[in-house]
Amino acid sequence: MDIDSVRNLTDTELLGELVTQRRALYDLRFQLATRQLTDHSQLTQTRRSIARVLTVMTERSLDETMVPRTASPKPAARAAAAKSAAKSAKASATKKDGATKGAPARKATTKSTTGAETTADAAKGDEE
Repeated sequence: MDIDSVRNLTDTELLGELVTQRRALYDLRFQLATRQLTDHSQLTQTRRSIARVLTVMTERSLDETMVPRTASPKPAARAAAAKSAAKSAKASATKKDGATKGAPARKATTKSTTGAETTADAAKGDEE
């Protein structure tokens, strides 16, 4: 079934065609599994026919739910909004930096011991 004939169908006919094509695909897969299918191109044709029906159904649903967009703001207004957003972000960043400057910095003090050091410490403990 070509796309022009699919577009000429009504919504109820489209649903009927979709059910018919899906059933045909099911039967073809069953024939393939039982090794009765001789023309393997029927699988591809049926899948494409299902895709055509679904495409037309999607097109129609998009046409019905299409919402007109409002005009976007002018480029100058967008640039001004971007500048004000950048200023507020910069101001909040300086507030955060000022709070961390007064706090003392911590140094990481971890003692790493190797196997040789632990045996040496154990030997010292035995001598005492």
